[in-house]
Amino acid sequence: MPESGSLVLCINPGSTSTKVGLYRDGEPVKTVKIEHRPEELKGFGRVADQLEYRAGLVEDFLAENGVDAAELSAVVGRGGMMKPIPGGTYLVNEVMKRDLAEYALKYYGSEHIANLGAALAERIARHGKALALVVDPISTDDFIPVSRISGVPEVERVSLMHSLNLRAKARKAAAEAGKSFEESNMVGCHLGGGISMAAFEKGKAIDSNHGLLGYGPFSPQRAGTLAISAVMDFCFSGKYTAADLRKKFGKNSGLIAYLGTDDGREIRKRIESGDKLARLVYEAMAIQIAKELGGLAAVLKGEVDCIFLTGGLANDYILTAWVEERVRFIAPVRIYPGEDELEAMAEGAFRVLRGEEEPKEYTEDDSLKARLEDPERFKVLNNIG
Repeated sequence: MPESGSLVLCINPGSTSTKVGLYRDGEPVKTVKIEHRPEELKGFGRVADQLEYRAGLVEDFLAENGVDAAELSAVVGRGGMMKPIPGGTYLVNEVMKRDLAEYALKYYGSEHIANLGAALAERIARHGKALALVVDPISTDDFIPVSRISGVPEVERVSLMHSLNLRAKARKAAAEAGKSFEESNMVGCHLGGGISMAAFEKGKAIDSNHGLLGYGPFSPQRAGTLAISAVMDFCFSGKYTAADLRKKFGKNSGLIAYLGTDDGREIRKRIESGDKLARLVYEAMAIQIAKELGGLAAVLKGEVDCIFLTGGLANDYILTAWVEERVRFIAPVRIYPGEDELEAMAEGAFRVLRGEEEPKEYTEDDSLKARLEDPERFKVLNNIG
């Protein structure tokens, strides 16, 4: 590929696919979604075990498109559940890879396939002089201290959300309003298999729901906020292991539990054909989304430039209309259907290559390893004043 200009490779590992994209000077050259059959993945126990398999497929993609890895200026991997860190673009280093491979599961109690992204980026970048980067990882954390208080001293609220897509769309919304991301206040919502949303104050997500196994609206697959007493009944019923309940609340709840599908297109067809249960459950999800958006607007004291909805379900005009009619009194609502995480990753890399953003270092001092060894040192209640 002899053309001039900076060439960036982006790698986004998903549960059943790996999305790969090449970008030159900010423009897409080639993107592909590599599907993985269940039988190809069933032999891998941990996320980290898939590194060689997926790296080989990415190398095949480069070869098929006539790209020598030495031509690359940067390789960006999806940022996973590493330590809580401010938003931005980070250089991949050994501490980051170790945290993701060895300590993320112990710290968070679950793994995300995006934890493979940093190692994939480093594996490809090592063939030349490319920067290995991650952009706005899942564990991006700009919480202010008051946002960490949960109601139980032993439990702190944490920041886990679709940070990459939310921050990319927040930048877009700010630009469309003629402002910079860093001078804007907005509330954003990612509508996918999980639903996450955040209050952005001057470029920082100072509060959010917990879109994995935490709090907020139920989603196509996840339970959202539940009564503690009901969860305790499940835990002590003798019918479930911890792994069973993680799967139940994280993969088999929400729309799929009520309606047998998490496909918004199918649910919309059912509603349009008069299915009363589908309408009831779908509208209930919309109301819970609107309530959470309203709560995050309160965090910003009502000083909200806009509310934006993004992700796959933002394609559904029924759902977005139900949400919009309940929150448009707060601020104008913008709809950005779908998600282009590869593009968001590329944008971060090009900001670094153009000198618009300084890449950050991932440090040992507050790593997941350090947090597990001395958790009290990092609790907000022990760092007041």
